Amino acid sequence: MNKPCPQKTCASPAPYTLAGWDTNASVRLDRTPYALPADLEPQLGDRHWFVPAFMPYLDHPEIVQAGTSVVRRLEANQLVYFLDYTTVLEHKLVNRAVETLIHNELGLHVPLAMKNAALQLYTDEGYHALFSNQIAEQVAELYGINNRSRPAHRIQRLQHQIDICRPADRALHWFLIGFVSETIIAKELLGAIHVPLVSTVLDMFKSHLGDEARHSRYFSEVFAHVWSLLDDVQRAKAATQLLTLLGIFFESDTRWLKESFASVDLNPTTIEQICIQLQQPAVHQQRVRAGARATVLALANAGFFTLEHNRRLFLSAGFMDA
Repeated sequence: MNKPCPQKTCASPAPYTLAGWDTNASVRLDRTPYALPADLEPQLGDRHWFVPAFMPYLDHPEIVQAGTSVVRRLEANQLVYFLDYTTVLEHKLVNRAVETLIHNELGLHVPLAMKNAALQLYTDEGYHALFSNQIAEQVAELYGINNRSRPAHRIQRLQHQIDICRPADRALHWFLIGFVSETIIAKELLGAIHVPLVSTVLDMFKSHLGDEARHSRYFSEVFAHVWSLLDDVQRAKAATQLLTLLGIFFESDTRWLKESFASVDLNPTTIEQICIQLQQPAVHQQRVRAGARATVLALANAGFFTLEHNRRLFLSAGFMDA
C-alpha cells in the first residue's frame, strides 16, 4: 500500500512564492567552480559552446564547408553575446521590473508573500549575472572577442520602450518586460540542457534553469494578479505593449551578427543573405510562436485572451496559432 506523501513535498507551492528558495535556489547555492575545463580542447571535438538550434545560420553551406573550427568560433561568439546580454538583462531590466513590486510602484495591492518572493528573486538574478559574466570573460579572453562594449540590440530596444512611454506608465512597462523575459528564458535554457555543450557551460545552464523555472511560474502568477487589478485603459495599454515586447524579444541583432561573421572571414554576400533571411517577417513570427509559448499560456491563464480584441491583436501579428 502506498503511503501518502508528506504535504510539504507533494502540495503545490503557495501562490506568489519561490518554493524551496532557502534550500533549492540552484545558482545561489551551487558550489560548482565555473572555470573552463582542463580537457577543453578534446571536448570541443564533439561538444558545442552554444546551442546550434538557436543558430540556424550554422546550416548555411558555406559555414558547414568552413569546418568545425569556424563553427566553434561562431558558437563562442554567440555564447559570449548571450551571457553579456543576460548579465545586463538581469541587473538592469529584470531586477528593475522586480523593484516595481518590492516598492509598490504599480499602485496596486502587492501581497506580502509576493513582495518577499520578489526580494528573493532579486537576489537570484544577481547571482545569475555573476556566473554568466565569469564564463563570458573566460571565453572572450580565449578567443580574443572584443566587441562587447555595445549593449545588445534587444537591450537597446527594450530601454527605448521605457524612454518613450509616459512617466505614469513606466512602472507597468517595466513589470511587463520582466514578465515577458522570465517566461521566455526558461524555454531557452530548457533547450540548452539537452545539447552536448562544453561541461562548464552546460553545468551553468542547468543551474540557471532550476531558478528560472521558478521565476517563470512566479511571474506568471503575479501577472494574473496584476492583470485582474488593472482598469480597462491600463489593460489596453498593457496589451499593446506586450505585443511590442514579444516582437522585440525575438528580433535579430544583425549589426552584431555581421561582426560575428566577419571574425571568421565569411563572404560579405553570404553575410547579407543570412541577415536578410533572419529578418523576414514570417521567420520572425515563427521565432515568436516557438519561443513565447510559456508567455502566451500565462496570458491565457490570466484571462488575457477572454478579451476578443487581445486575441485578434496577437493573431493578426502572427504571434499565436488560431
